[in-house]
Amino acid sequence: MKNTFRYAKWAVLPLALWLPLGAPMSAKDKDKDEGISKQQAEEILDELRQIRQLLEKQTAAAAQPAGEQVTKAQVSIEGAYSIGSKDAPLTMVEFTDFQCPFCERFHTSTFAELKRDYIDTGKLRFVSRDLPLDFHPNAMQAAEAGRCAGEQGQFWAMRDRMNSNPEKLDMNNLVSWAQELKLNVAGFRSCVESQKYKTFIQADILTAQRIGANGTPSFVVGKSTPSGVDGELIVGAMPYQVFDQKLKELAR
Repeated sequence: MKNTFRYAKWAVLPLALWLPLGAPMSAKDKDKDEGISKQQAEEILDELRQIRQLLEKQTAAAAQPAGEQVTKAQVSIEGAYSIGSKDAPLTMVEFTDFQCPFCERFHTSTFAELKRDYIDTGKLRFVSRDLPLDFHPNAMQAAEAGRCAGEQGQFWAMRDRMNSNPEKLDMNNLVSWAQELKLNVAGFRSCVESQKYKTFIQADILTAQRIGANGTPSFVVGKSTPSGVDGELIVGAMPYQVFDQKLKELAR
């Protein structure tokens, strides 16, 4: 795992970017003063300092030797979609944002090899959980779309289309893919627009925050347990070789 965190700095979208830069001025405030007050300016600067401190901590952590970066994590897979044998000795859970370009990179350059060598051979169970980031306007809708397609047995096919096209997650494209997959389009669209799975998606987000998954994509890789996985956290769209090495270590 020597190269893991050398890649991570450039292969992940950080949750630190979720932090607000300060509340906008109300119309009433604008009427009183065209600018911002001294207090408002100080509050904004304080928030910016906090963001800077958090980013500096993450950068410093990424620069440390990989041996110091191991983060243990236990994650449940209840209610999540998975592929691979239920009896596979190893499990990998991905926390993904369908609008994240680094998630697309993992999906298009690494996932196929993992599927060929580990998932399809019964060695690995792969689980998908959601981590839509606030600054991606279509990410939450896409997370809903995946689960709504799953109602009709097409989660993984819809996931493939969304992961491969992070810039095309508007409703028109989602509906077009639903038609290609021969879904009940009216039911699919109603499901997405109603935000039926919002509570479940938010639960995934909270789980990611709890284990320290500070960006997308993030993975927990380890031994399978009756409820999920007991393993290590890996953050970033790592190349196949990183996952291959870790899985071989776990299989010994």
